[in-house]
Amino acid sequence: MPSPTPNIMSTQPASTRITPSILSADFARLGEEVRNVVAAGADWIHVDVMDNHYVPNLTIGPMVCSAIRPHVSVPIDVHLMVEPVDDLVPMFAKAGADYISFHPDASRHVDRTLSLIRENGCKAGLVFNPATPLSYLDYVMDKIDLVLIMSVNPGFGGQSFIPAALAKLREARARIDAWTQAGGQEIVLQVDGGVKIDNIAEIRRAGADTFVAGSAIFGKPDYAGIIKSMREQIAIGETTAI
Repeated sequence: MPSPTPNIMSTQPASTRITPSILSADFARLGEEVRNVVAAGADWIHVDVMDNHYVPNLTIGPMVCSAIRPHVSVPIDVHLMVEPVDDLVPMFAKAGADYISFHPDASRHVDRTLSLIRENGCKAGLVFNPATPLSYLDYVMDKIDLVLIMSVNPGFGGQSFIPAALAKLREARARIDAWTQAGGQEIVLQVDGGVKIDNIAEIRRAGADTFVAGSAIFGKPDYAGIIKSMREQIAIGETTAI
């Protein structure tokens, strides 16, 4: 097995992360793809898991997560677009996931699922579709390590960013900041869907600190150049971020 590749090229501010989604990678050479994108400066690897039930697509399972784990030392961020959720949590934890996030409407017992993720040694995330209210956060902030705002409807890569997600990011940022200022744990605010060089500054301005990008990175000839340009735009967004 190849040795894990250290993220030696990352120069992002400590508060922000770029996490390429392997949904858009070349699966015929997936190990090479994740090594290359991390060497190009990626901070995390994002794994989109779809079940052709909760969303209209079928992607990958724990075996793929396990296969890429030896190739990278950066965190693996697993986004479960599945229903039900709980049976897959221990499998992905065992496969090497660091973060596991899920949609609240896909679990009968959101609090229990969050606890299950943490009990399996992973950080827990809650995902909000474009029309899903943030009110699910009201009673579970103490069990959340990541909030993911979907800026597209889940199920397919390559979609266009939904502008209404910006207001949702601002609301989520306000909630997270109020929580941490009151002594709560740190919570990552991630955005996924249609994130590109030309809109990432505005997305950062709205409060996101972790950016999932699939087709904007994978399949392009220069991963390092794209990630560098994204970082430059994030820095522009930092100057007026809320």
